[in-house]
Amino acid sequence: MKADDVHLPVLLRETVELLSPPPNGVVVDCTVGMGGHSSELLKRIPNGRLIGLDQDKEALQHARLKLDDPRVTLVQANFANLLDVLSDLSVSEVDCVLMDIGVSSLQLDSPERGFSFQQAGPLDMRMDLSAPLTAADVVNTYPEKKLADVIYEYGEERKSRQLANAIVRHRAQKPFETTEELAHLAKQVLGSPRPKHGESFKHPATRLFQALRIEVNQELEVLQKALKDVLSVLKTGGRLGVITFHSLEDRIVKQYFKQESVDCLCPPHIPQCICGHKAQVEILTRKPVVATDEEMQMNPRSRSAKLRVVRKLAVTA
Repeated sequence: MKADDVHLPVLLRETVELLSPPPNGVVVDCTVGMGGHSSELLKRIPNGRLIGLDQDKEALQHARLKLDDPRVTLVQANFANLLDVLSDLSVSEVDCVLMDIGVSSLQLDSPERGFSFQQAGPLDMRMDLSAPLTAADVVNTYPEKKLADVIYEYGEERKSRQLANAIVRHRAQKPFETTEELAHLAKQVLGSPRPKHGESFKHPATRLFQALRIEVNQELEVLQKALKDVLSVLKTGGRLGVITFHSLEDRIVKQYFKQESVDCLCPPHIPQCICGHKAQVEILTRKPVVATDEEMQMNPRSRSAKLRVVRKLAVTA
């Protein structure tokens, strides 16, 4: 089976309609993946240009096959480096930006990448395979307290200290090498709680693997920087859409959009604005767009997806 056969871009129709790029617009897909969203956005810009970024070399190879079009420029880069990429391409402003945050189907379904506990593979989890830090480095070398903090902050795991302690004790006897070993330990420590009514079963290693992936790829720091950078190059009237897959990312996006949609950030007890902050965006999705029941049946990975979109305003002094 080809990778493209199993790749279903989430919230595709909603994303394209809300971003609504102009026919001659410049569109940036910050996480092009295998080109699912980009191929649909291209249909909306017959006289435009699409710039796709991805730090995953393997994903870009698939994207090049799907997006074989002279209007497309693909660059291997983390979207934290968006401004440098656009500068190298002599692009100063763009009409539309999409950020699809999370692990791709290609990464999850490749055991050798180590993102999933469903299949045995090396503890890697790097989206960019040239990056120095792996998940094995984190679990085998981090001090216990730092490891517990990572698991708690990035995985929102209440039993982070117990889990970190068990990892440290295990690695003293034998360093972790595979996803299977780590998932087995998580199950031993955390057990297999029964799902609440209406909830699907969640493997006890889910939060741990999420935390390690975020730490390895510095995902939250990169997201915070990229949001600011995107607004600086977005044209007035241009749109930014962000798809997230867990609460930590969604919280960052929600709070940033809210912050940039108001004219003053002064505390309530200050009667007159002294900060000088001006609204930069209009929020187009008061509530995040989520997958329909039909899409969730076709693509279970869409269950946790949330789309938020803003439009850039003309900022006056």
